[in-house]
Amino acid sequence: MSELKPWLKAQQEIVDAALGSLLPAEDTRPSTIHKAMRYSMFAGGKRLRPILCLAAAEACAGDEKSALFPAAAVEVMHTYSLVHDDLPSMDDDDLRRGRPTSHVVYGEGIAVLTGDALLTEAFTIVAQTPATERYNARDYVLELSETGGSRKLIGGQVLDLEGEGKDLNQEQLVHIHEAKTAALLCSSLRLGGMSANCTAQQLQALTDFGYNLGLAFQVIDDILDVTQTTEQLGKTAGKDESVAKSTYPAILGLEESKVEAARLTQLALDSLKPLGEKASRLEQIARYMLEREY
Repeated sequence: MSELKPWLKAQQEIVDAALGSLLPAEDTRPSTIHKAMRYSMFAGGKRLRPILCLAAAEACAGDEKSALFPAAAVEVMHTYSLVHDDLPSMDDDDLRRGRPTSHVVYGEGIAVLTGDALLTEAFTIVAQTPATERYNARDYVLELSETGGSRKLIGGQVLDLEGEGKDLNQEQLVHIHEAKTAALLCSSLRLGGMSANCTAQQLQALTDFGYNLGLAFQVIDDILDVTQTTEQLGKTAGKDESVAKSTYPAILGLEESKVEAARLTQLALDSLKPLGEKASRLEQIARYMLEREY
């Protein structure tokens, strides 16, 4: 894994440069909203979703320059979801990525509008992805809109809110995280493949990989919430327990949750076989995620 970390850092810098050029500048009128958008966008995130998008394009012999549009778009959509999730009416968190959340700095009204603006900007960006023989702007926009809609990303948040204080079973928990976590991560991979003119078989492999990786990511996230500190995570540790939210450790226990994360990761790795050696970066990322500590 030693060679992966420098590559991840380089990819983060590439994504940040793309985001910097694609989003409105801070001094664009009205400056308050554009400052707020950039405050949340450049808060030091890991850029996992755009990096997966770029790696998926590479796995399908694509062009990194073309993949930067969907890569930036999924990160902008992800950031919008975080801004809204942190609101007092949602998950009510004052810390994200190691610093005060948007509503703490700019107030709730501007935070709501910041999320709205970022969501809209995500579609502006993804629509600029160059067309290929198999896919065009309509396909890219449909992919992102279906992922961000009431059946997936938003629906997952609804189920998450409704599940607070209730004793959910594992099946119900999986249903929440299929929508809230796995859907956007999976779409990141699919969009990367689409930008590379992937075949139907390649797209299915990326979809299966993304689904299982997304669920594994959530299991690991739940584990870290009870094993790491606020300083390590960059967000409030133990928050799930404090609001009586069902998690994998709460349902399965800590050790069994680790087994489940490993099982899902292996399913994700098995899904990559049709892509061959070109998917080596995706394989490395999956293994790295399983071992992450924040």
